[in-house]
Amino acid sequence: MKQVIHRRLGGNILRFSLIILLAFTTSLSAQDGDPAKGKSIFNTNCAACHHLDKKMTGPALRHVEQRLADDQGLDRDWIYAWIRNSSALVKSGDAYANKVYNDFGGAAMTAFPQLSDEDLNNILAYTAQEKVAPVAATGAGAAQTTTSESGGISNELILGALAILFVLLAAGLYLVNKTLRRFAAAQDIDLPEASGRKPLWKAFVENQFLMLVTAIFFLLASAYFAFGYFMQIGIDQGYQPVQPIHFSHKIHAGDNGIDCKYCHSSARVSKTSGIPSLNVCMNCHKTISEYNGETTPEHSKEFYDKQIQKLYTAAGWSDEEQKYVSEGEPVKWVRIHNLPDFVYFNHSQHVSVGGQECQTCHGPVEEMEVLYQHAPLTMGWCVECHRTTNVKVEDNAYYDKIHEELSKKYGVEKLTVAEMGGLECGKCHY
Repeated sequence: MKQVIHRRLGGNILRFSLIILLAFTTSLSAQDGDPAKGKSIFNTNCAACHHLDKKMTGPALRHVEQRLADDQGLDRDWIYAWIRNSSALVKSGDAYANKVYNDFGGAAMTAFPQLSDEDLNNILAYTAQEKVAPVAATGAGAAQTTTSESGGISNELILGALAILFVLLAAGLYLVNKTLRRFAAAQDIDLPEASGRKPLWKAFVENQFLMLVTAIFFLLASAYFAFGYFMQIGIDQGYQPVQPIHFSHKIHAGDNGIDCKYCHSSARVSKTSGIPSLNVCMNCHKTISEYNGETTPEHSKEFYDKQIQKLYTAAGWSDEEQKYVSEGEPVKWVRIHNLPDFVYFNHSQHVSVGGQECQTCHGPVEEMEVLYQHAPLTMGWCVECHRTTNVKVEDNAYYDKIHEELSKKYGVEKLTVAEMGGLECGKCHY
């Protein structure tokens, strides 16, 4: 009887232990999170105020769970309560919650009651990852150059081979000439002496017709080149000055896909596109203090980080204190696109009414590491655009009546800018 009781008791204990083990294992597996999902949730909800490795509006969060457990004896449940309603935790009198609240200027953290335990576990898994040092990647241009040099014959090698061939050919002709003269001397063959003909240049100078034709040719050629030179005055196509702060349109407009009109907002409503104020830059760079994208041999991560520090100095921003500590100083940007004073150009008319993209005039800015003047911006260039560009009248009430009248007048469905008066002198010169 005792053996039966012991067997039943042992079986019950075994089953109970197995249940506890399974529950504990399930609990541990539930706490394990997905760092990839956690990164996405972190960037959506937390990145505006927190960075993994430095203090911002809130504290740095790398290994936050481990640090809280080691330094404060706080578990994951405390983190859940803080994230979902920090204000309630502060009001409850929690000592560490009040310390964090006071250390960061009494700024209440946004409550996130909508985040599930799984979401929070994923975020904590992301913050628990070790920092990975960025690897400098070579640019596409450098890679293509290396490939072309290693996989094919360089131009220098071809030119060198042609130069050697030319030298050998000249030496061969000289030796052949010398050998033929020796052969003629051995055979007593008299070589004809050069006759005393009049030099070609002297005959040319004495020919009045040829001199007249030459003079006319040089006058026309000089006039052509002089006209071309003077026509280039004031045309700065390709102008690419060095700016006081290196600003990469390729990174901002290309890699990050920032709309041109986010920075140049006045292009929608004003004559000019405007120079963005530093406050516009700081909208993003309060939380972006270092560059973590691809680098090139010409521009390293340290180079881009230095440019961000220049921006902080100009704006008067302290990254350590996360606040403005001085009035800063103006950035002396170098103007690139500049029309003469007698030319009227309205950005809003082209961007908002005409629906033109910025790239129409400024070129592929999303590919420019350093911005340059893409188009000549001459009168002929503008006139040609007005002659060939159809006005976008669809769903544009501004053009409804005009389009109806002019389409009847010209008998066309599409209207160019020229057909709508875009070639009238007063449109651009007033």
